[in-house]
Amino acid sequence: MVEVRLLKPGKATTIAFEADLLRQDGPEIVVRAFWRRGRLDLGYVVFEDGDRFLEHYYTDRWYNIYAIYSAAGAFKGWYCNVTKPASYDGQIITSEDLEIDLFVSPDRSTILPLDMDEFAARGFDQSEPATHRHALEALTELERLALAGAGPFSQEERADG
Repeated sequence: MVEVRLLKPGKATTIAFEADLLRQDGPEIVVRAFWRRGRLDLGYVVFEDGDRFLEHYYTDRWYNIYAIYSAAGAFKGWYCNVTKPASYDGQIITSEDLEIDLFVSPDRSTILPLDMDEFAARGFDQSEPATHRHALEALTELERLALAGAGPFSQEERADG
């Protein structure tokens, strides 16, 4: 069991929850967590209590990727956060959100960038130009991986969920 802390400085919040550590392969940490925050309809996907999240965090990449399954096992798609590289001390995974999100449908036909306005409002282009550049590069990489069905977007990963 590990604790995951999602820091959201733009919203002055931290979301913390427990997750099962499935594996750590160098800079990639994979955990399983369950949605326990009530029903949340985002318009393009609905999160419900009991949904299972297979979460990929990276200490060397500017994003994380969640494969989402219903409690009954139906695959709902991938939700990705553009973040600063995660930190992991063996007990706590910490990930700082940079506002940009990406939703990818189960068949990868819909790749939907989200919250670009919130990212722009953070003003990284002026205050932290390197963070701004890394965030946009991460979004491009996520879109490329999703289109190619690579990494966590592969059929093999879905079958492991």
